[in-house]
Parts: sequence; C-alpha cells; structure tokens
Amino acid sequence: MQIYLDYSATTPTRSEAIATMQAILTQQWGNPSSLHEWGQRAATIVEQARMQVAGLINAVDPQSIIFTSGGTEADNLAIMGIARLYAVPQHMIISSVEHSAISEPARLLEMWGWQITRLPVDAKGTVNPVDLEAALQPNTVLISVIYGQSEVGTVQPIAELGNIARSHNVIFHTDAVQVAGRLPINVQTLAVDLLSLSSHKIYGCQGAGALYVRPGVDLAPLLSGGGQEMRLRSGTQAVPNIAGFGVAAELATQEIVTETPRLIKLRDRLFSQLADIPGLIPTGDMIYRLPHHVSFCLQYADGEKLSGKTLVRMMNLAGIGISAGAACNSGKLSPSPILLAMGYSEKAALGAIRMSLGRETTSADVDWVAMVFKQILQRLTK
Repeated sequence: MQIYLDYSATTPTRSEAIATMQAILTQQWGNPSSLHEWGQRAATIVEQARMQVAGLINAVDPQSIIFTSGGTEADNLAIMGIARLYAVPQHMIISSVEHSAISEPARLLEMWGWQITRLPVDAKGTVNPVDLEAALQPNTVLISVIYGQSEVGTVQPIAELGNIARSHNVIFHTDAVQVAGRLPINVQTLAVDLLSLSSHKIYGCQGAGALYVRPGVDLAPLLSGGGQEMRLRSGTQAVPNIAGFGVAAELATQEIVTETPRLIKLRDRLFSQLADIPGLIPTGDMIYRLPHHVSFCLQYADGEKLSGKTLVRMMNLAGIGISAGAACNSGKLSPSPILLAMGYSEKAALGAIRMSLGRETTSADVDWVAMVFKQILQRLTK
C-alpha cells in the first residue's frame, strides 16, 4: 500500500492535462511565433491557456498572464523585474518566511546595495500589518509577502497587506503557488500587482508557471531575445506544458468549491488523530491555513537519531511519502529558517515534518498514515 502525502512539493499531472499535451506534441507542434498555419495553431493554444489561467485568479485581461518555466522564475521576474527598473539601489520589503525563490533574489540585491527589510512573524508565522506599515520608507519600491507558506501552511493577511501597499503607492507581489487552486483568488478585489503561479502545484506538469502582472505595472525583462510573452519573457513558449497548465487551471477553477472543503475535513481529521502524541507540536496558524496542509515539529528531535529526515525515511519504507519541511531543502540537514524565524529552537526545527493532501487522498489514507506514524515514533523513541 502506497500513500502520497507530499502534494505541496508536486502534484501528479492529471489525465486531462496529459491528453491535451500528448495531442499537441504529436499534432500541434508549431512555433507560436511563426506566421504560417502551424505556428498560428500553436499560438491559439497558448492564448486559450492564457485565458484559462487568467480565469483561475479572475484576471479580466488574459494578457496580464505571463508564462514562465515555473513558480521560481515567476518570483524572480517579479523581484528582479522591478529592481532592474532602477539605476540606483532602492528599498524592498519581504517577509522572514519567504520561499527561497524570493529570499535568494533579495539577498543578491542586498549584495548590490539594495536595502532589504525582512518583516518578523509571530509564532504562527503571520506577518503583522502594523509591522509592514512601520517598515515603509520613501524609497520603498516593492513589497513581497508569500500568500500561503509551504512549510507551515499559514495563510497571510494578503488583502490587508496589499491595501497598505496600495495606499502608499508601492508595488505589491505575492507568491500564491501554494494557494492557487486550493483557495479562491480574485485579483479584481485583491490589492496585488504581481502574483506568482505554478502548474505542477495544481495537477499540471512541471516546467510551466505564470506571473500575473496588473495592467499598468512596469517590469524589466530578465531574458533578452525575441520578445515573447508581452516582451517580458523571451524564448519560444513550451506549448504542451502551457496547454496542460491551462487545462489544470480550468478544472481547478471548477472543482475548488467541492475540493477545498473536502481537503479541510481530511486535514483536520489528520491533525486530530495525531493530537495525542507527546512532543509533536503543530506548526503554523490553525485557522488561517492552507486547506491541504498538515505540519508539525518534534520538541525532542536531536537532529541525528530522531529528525524530520529520519521520519521521512521511515515513512517511505512504510510506503508513505511525506516531507521534512520544504522539498527544496530536503537534502540539507539544517534547521528550517522558516521555523527559526517563528521562534522554534534549532533542535525542534530539525524535527519538522509536513504532510500535504491532494485529490487522491481519502479518509482511509489519513487513518492509515496516522496509525503508521504513531508506530514509527514509538519505535524511534524507545
């Protein structure tokens, strides 16, 4: 029996997206920039996908969707695309719990002379809007706060933070990779100027993503070339990947009404079944939380015999896939900077685990995982 509970790392490509991609690879393989019939058929496919992805976040203008190779490139385009507009270093604000696709570009800008403010978070991993207001400076040009934190599941007060940014005429970006398809997003009412998306988090394939750019917001491209994607992302579009992304986005838009409450019930069921384990502490906000996300840290982790990575390995031997914190950091035995920013000790942070649920997860899966996890912990703590 195998159970996959790492949907925050990646989701299996759904059959509808695969069928669309296969048809394009074999029949509609033209270059979308070509003027002949083959190229124009491919261009039509890309524009259809653009409308489907725009629908996922209720973007009225499909041209506000810029296709990228994934969420990381979308984040980099947002951060560096704003920074490259300025000849002189300015001031930027990010949170202390950003994905590395934000924190690393910010670190690079800091080396180039930019002033970077990293907003603190509370024990739940939440940014206080008061802290954002206090951090603003006359030369603040960009604020970036992650929408849903991938390691601890906390959903930030993006509406309030975005309103603060807008009231000060500062560009606001959010990484919505974990939120899209799981919680409704409406960029018509949400005060965000830039928003990152990823195909493989919503059952599309890996290798496609998008950055929403509110009409009127200027960005400098990172890649020079043929000027594809509204001159913001040169390079021949990956038509099959983009088409699969579009199909996945449209289906996610249709299914969110039923899938989100189903995931919340399963999430809460798993939390409840693991609640009696001594020293296993839930991480993140338990109310403002991603609907599919379950995360803990072990207070008595030692980083050697007992750590998040140990638990991942033992669960894997039992046929269950979970994560030790974020997948991007799973190869490193070092405490999660996210948990450290939230006030956890290094040892507790080394005991971080994440179980993330998805379309294939059932209540029977949740019950089995809880039982196996308890047995493994009992063996490891004897």
